[in-house]
Amino acid sequence: MLVQLFGCSSSKKLSLGPDTRSGTALHHKVVNDALQLQGQPYVMGGESPDEGFDCSGLVYYVYNKQGLKLPRDTWSLGNQLPSVQMDERQPGDLVFFSIGQRPLSHVGIYVGDDRFVHAASKHRGKVIVSDLKDPYWHHHFSAVRRPHSR
Repeated sequence: MLVQLFGCSSSKKLSLGPDTRSGTALHHKVVNDALQLQGQPYVMGGESPDEGFDCSGLVYYVYNKQGLKLPRDTWSLGNQLPSVQMDERQPGDLVFFSIGQRPLSHVGIYVGDDRFVHAASKHRGKVIVSDLKDPYWHHHFSAVRRPHSR
């Protein structure tokens, strides 16, 4: 069911530029950390640069690095974090996709400018940045959630 995850992604490295809705300092650091991981290998169950990443492992790793413990799996992230309207998303928010019959089956970190960083799939093989406007991602988009420190 994750076969098409690679179809609409970009392999071009993206760096964080100015965004008028920059979010908190925590989220800014998370975005920078996530962008630094571009090119790291995709590994199912992976959650570190040493072993590689799956989609929720990438989220878990970058937020944990900043001292915020999040659930490790995509389903829990999507169901436990506060919801945000799509037009109110900020860099550092999590964007979720429903692939096939699996709701909330893929997650990425929004970096601004309609782009998100994610561990794409076994086929694509690495952490990449993709565009939310791409027809594939637009069609499968399901939610935005905002991690926050307590």
